[in-house]
Amino acid sequence: MTGSCFAERLARYVPLTDSEKRALERLENNPRDLPRGATITRENDNCDEMYVLRHGWAMSYLILDDGSRQILRLHFPGDMFGTSSAAFGEATESLVTMSHATLCPFDKQALRVVFDEHPRLAALFFIIAQAERVSLTDRLASLGRTSAKARVAALLTDMLVRLRFLNKDISDTIPLKLTQEEIGDATGLTAVHVNRMMRALAEDGLVMRNNGNLVIRDEQGLARIANYVNRYAELDLGWLPAPR
Repeated sequence: MTGSCFAERLARYVPLTDSEKRALERLENNPRDLPRGATITRENDNCDEMYVLRHGWAMSYLILDDGSRQILRLHFPGDMFGTSSAAFGEATESLVTMSHATLCPFDKQALRVVFDEHPRLAALFFIIAQAERVSLTDRLASLGRTSAKARVAALLTDMLVRLRFLNKDISDTIPLKLTQEEIGDATGLTAVHVNRMMRALAEDGLVMRNNGNLVIRDEQGLARIANYVNRYAELDLGWLPAPR
């Protein structure tokens, strides 16, 4: 992919100026290819880097005191992640690839230049951070107060919505790069329970697995079971400053 993958994502919200595109492209000057399962950073490591994911999937997670893993968020092409290093000198989460991936690391000091020269980009970063925060709040409520079927449905719906946002060619089929154990670590379920819920969703005519892909047969029905709200669909961008 030429140019900036992150700029392509932001351009879904507002048309970017050439100057804004160049500023974002500079964040992606040093692409790094990694295999599946590669550790990008570990919780509590000293870390001054953030990342733009150009190809592949990654995830952020925590290891709890009992040794179990809680997957916090999946990261897809066009995502900027590891951003907690902007506020802390140590990584607050572990990051690992979920497939062969190309990511672009950059020093957090580079954001200061972007924000100084392009206040509209700074405001857009803030808006996206708030959308992700509210999405995480939705997920927290789901983990605490919804059924196992609803949790799995919410994860699958969110994957479809976010993957489709950057790739408009996606209709109802997405790659399923997660193992049942990983789905369980994202939803607070055992792998056995995940298997049962996936079968239940398939029997309800909502999803179908096909050669490593997931076909969403009834997107509205799946979202209804999940009580899913697309937090990225209608962001209030009316207050953004004019580009420089």
